[in-house]
Amino acid sequence: MAGLRLGPLLRYLDPHGNATVWVEADRPRAVGVRCADGTSGEARTFQIEGHHYALVVLAGLTPGTATSYEVLLDGRPVWPPPGSPLPPATLRVPAPGDPLRVTFGSCRRAPRPGGADALDALATALAAGTGAERPDLLLLLGDQVYADDVSPDTRRWLAARRDLRDAPGAGVADYEEYTRLYYETWLDPEVRHLLATVPSCHIFDDHDVIDDWNTSAAWRAEARATSWWQGRVLSGLMSYWVHQHLGNLSPAELAADPLYAAVRAVPDGTEVLRAFAARADADPATARWSYRRDFGRTRLLMVDSRAARVLEEGRRAMLDEGEERWLRAQLPGPGDCDHLLIGTSLPWLLPPLVHEAEAWDAALCAGARGPRWARFGEWLRRRADLEHWAAFPDSFALLAELIVRAGSGPGAPAVIGVLSGDVHHAYVAEPFWPDSAPGTTARICQLTCSPIHNSVPAPLRAGFRFGWSRLARSIGQALRRHGRVVRPRFDWRRTGGPWFGNQLMTLTLQGRSARLRLLQARRGHVGRIGPVQLRTILDRPITPDAPTGSIDPPESSQD
Repeated sequence: MAGLRLGPLLRYLDPHGNATVWVEADRPRAVGVRCADGTSGEARTFQIEGHHYALVVLAGLTPGTATSYEVLLDGRPVWPPPGSPLPPATLRVPAPGDPLRVTFGSCRRAPRPGGADALDALATALAAGTGAERPDLLLLLGDQVYADDVSPDTRRWLAARRDLRDAPGAGVADYEEYTRLYYETWLDPEVRHLLATVPSCHIFDDHDVIDDWNTSAAWRAEARATSWWQGRVLSGLMSYWVHQHLGNLSPAELAADPLYAAVRAVPDGTEVLRAFAARADADPATARWSYRRDFGRTRLLMVDSRAARVLEEGRRAMLDEGEERWLRAQLPGPGDCDHLLIGTSLPWLLPPLVHEAEAWDAALCAGARGPRWARFGEWLRRRADLEHWAAFPDSFALLAELIVRAGSGPGAPAVIGVLSGDVHHAYVAEPFWPDSAPGTTARICQLTCSPIHNSVPAPLRAGFRFGWSRLARSIGQALRRHGRVVRPRFDWRRTGGPWFGNQLMTLTLQGRSARLRLLQARRGHVGRIGPVQLRTILDRPITPDAPTGSIDPPESSQD
């Protein structure tokens, strides 16, 4: 693979036969993608911080077919690697009416020896042809890299590069160090093959930049006062734009994107991209990281719930005005789609005690109990990571309103799924309204799946389980009264989980039916030794007429 530093990643693939393939090369190159069916495309690399990238557009792939492909640099084949034991990477365009398999999860730390990595386990099973179902789409819902929690190998690499006694210590400081994280995460042979074969949609979360990124106005002011923060956040946004965001866009959106054109129009696009990142950090309204994708009769709305926040007390919102308008405009009208998926890195529906604690804390920080309680609330918000949708009560209610609107009346989607990660466990929750409220026709589910490769301490596992209990609800109600918090107009119940382990969820959508499957990565059967395998923990329908009874979670392993 001489000359091919990273990739290929199959990023965009639509039902009409359009695709994009992302690569990083070693120097300025002409990058080509050539398919066995004769389809081909070519693009020149663009340069950012001494690195050379290309996004190759393909058009004219035939729906209902699969074709292998190769990557060429300056006309010379470099992928697949000679002698690779892995099968050829293929582009598979579904035929109209085919099922859509959407696999999703979040929070994948760099691989550690002996770890049970769910993405790697899936990749290995698919490459070996051991019966694992190949997804049609992979959704990575945040924390694809950990800029503030690097692996021992990367720590040693950083220590050889600079003095870790200086801020930001063992955290990432600049763009070059971010590239190290992406190499470490995406160069595993099986994972590399998976990402070359299955199209993926991405969105960031906090660890892609730093833990608790944009928790509050006070947090942001303190971060901006440090000597190292500007370098971290600008490099984080720049590297995310290059490695993740560009591939979220369709070929038409790429052609119309002025930043993409500007970066490609100059020999070195670093300063153009840096200026954009500086504007995006100073004024989030100048950038949009959210996006929409349509897969036949399924619509995906991927929502930025991290960078688009309004943090000033009294105006706090998960989405600024522009993001809110965008989200409203993307909702399907009657008959537009059979299924609506809303991707947000942070869960909308949490265990009730966690929800009430976050809403209570938000009220304290806003001054509901005076200045002393407000200072305590800010301390607690950061200490306990109280920053999900519940910590932005108006935004929580807004999302509920939009979901109800989309899910009501004739022609509404059969299923509306809010797909999230972040909380290092998996569960299914479903909202319900009082009998006096108008009912929705769609089945509405919060589907949370995390981590792909991480862990959660035993005390937190016990806390998450307790958070759904009747006693926890009573404690939450007491917090609500103390904070003078308005009760939500609806309630929700847990109908699956919680499950703990390294895991992925898959939604299979066909017509107006949907099926949910949860897979966990397990190492061996005795003593946590042997090869990592995927075990099915859950497999059930979630269509409107399917039963909604709670599922008792089996015991699960923890990496």
